[in-house]
Amino acid sequence: MGIHAPIGQMLTDGERVRCHLCGRWFLSVASHIRVHGWSKADYIAEFGLELGNPLSGPVTRKRRSAALLARRVEPAIRHAQQRALARSRSGDLAVAAAQAARGRRHPAERRAKTLATLAGIDPQARAEGTRRRARQHRERLTREVAARFGYTTFDDYLADRFAAGMSMAAVSREAGLHKDWVARHLSAAGTVPDRGTADRLAPVARRLGFADTRAYLTAAHLEQHRSVASIAAEAGVARSTILTALRRLGIDAVPHATKRHLADARGRAVAESLGFATLRAYITDRRDGGMPWTALAAETGLPATTLRRHLAVTGSTY
Repeated sequence: MGIHAPIGQMLTDGERVRCHLCGRWFLSVASHIRVHGWSKADYIAEFGLELGNPLSGPVTRKRRSAALLARRVEPAIRHAQQRALARSRSGDLAVAAAQAARGRRHPAERRAKTLATLAGIDPQARAEGTRRRARQHRERLTREVAARFGYTTFDDYLADRFAAGMSMAAVSREAGLHKDWVARHLSAAGTVPDRGTADRLAPVARRLGFADTRAYLTAAHLEQHRSVASIAAEAGVARSTILTALRRLGIDAVPHATKRHLADARGRAVAESLGFATLRAYITDRRDGGMPWTALAAETGLPATTLRRHLAVTGSTY
């Protein structure tokens, strides 16, 4: 099918407009397109026109407007205008328009008008408007977050959370905001204290009954054999924060601490049940006697790969 007029534009010679489908000229193509089997809604959507486009030329629109103006004294017209004005003032009309436009592509005709309007606006004024909208959006979000947690201002909320030892990531997760957004849009300088990772965890350690961060991490990671991820979840910080604190305090991080501890306990229990102090001693004794790995696995109930790995670890506690 050939197109006889540009997408997003109604060609006009003053009184008449050109049909996109056949190229003929009419005072209005709204009724003509029925000949082609098209509805007005389909025609507007297909050729990128606005929903309110009357599909007629400017002279025809002015003539119709004048005729409608003369009919404003009619009760039905006056009543309809009053209803429309009431909907406009209440905001219902704007809501209905937004719902009607939802999911519909911005028509080419509207894009052309928007670009033409933007071209006439001073770039500096446009940038200032964008900054103003961003500032208003930020202020609205921060007010909502502060009110949600019972604080007067967003700064009060941040100061309390940081004093409690929460990290920027933990605060952002609680507030439902991106941590970079929180850091970039802090309204008061110095809200985030300049301190090390270990000092940031100190309030958490004291809340859990430990003297300092070192005592807390030593007990949780080395004595209770808890994983770094588990400690981070308890403290309300990122896993990387716990790893940094361990490194700064000189505590060696144990990968998969919980799983390794359970494996240790299981290995000791198996060795003791077979009369050996460690699993390594048991494996060494059986292998020296020529016992194959499959037999060891059957006797211990542990996979052969696990037994091989334990034997390969020098200095194992098994």
